[in-house]
Amino acid sequence: MNFRAFAARFALVVSCSLMAATPAMAQFWQCAPYAREISGIDIHGNANTWWSQAAGHYARGHAPKAGAVLAFASNGRMRLGHVAMVSEVISDREVLLTHANWSRPGRVETNVRAVDVSEAGDWSLVKVWYGPQGGLGTTAYPTKGFIYSDRAADNGSDATDSDDVQAPLPTMTMASVDADGDIRF
Repeated sequence: MNFRAFAARFALVVSCSLMAATPAMAQFWQCAPYAREISGIDIHGNANTWWSQAAGHYARGHAPKAGAVLAFASNGRMRLGHVAMVSEVISDREVLLTHANWSRPGRVETNVRAVDVSEAGDWSLVKVWYGPQGGLGTTAYPTKGFIYSDRAADNGSDATDSDDVQAPLPTMTMASVDADGDIRF
């Protein structure tokens, strides 16, 4: 084989490899690894285990704070629960969430509306914006509460569990999400 033929084959192999490679921005995200990445809360495992794993390591409570993770309980539609980071507190009954794998499998959604619909106003039952409907979904989901990181903004309330202690967080790379839901590192 001469050099020209070798170079042509090499170029073909490289171009095919580049077309087949999945860009980092197109990563399929599950909610738990994504919440861990953007919040800095170093908990591993299914979302339905985060609340109990946080006990003794992270402060927990029932008041929303930016940077905290809202832990959804297991239920019939979400056997493994769900976790989402609070990106902004709008009021004591409304927040914006950033999370993955909710409206569209594997996709990140940024600053979506979540409303506390619990009778007690304790964030134990929420409705969350659902993309295919273009608004709040029809289902109310049970939650365990908020897990606070060092980055969670202090809103002046002391709603944390008294037996929980805030542990230092490991250093990590922060990701940002653009308006299309693509992740930028």
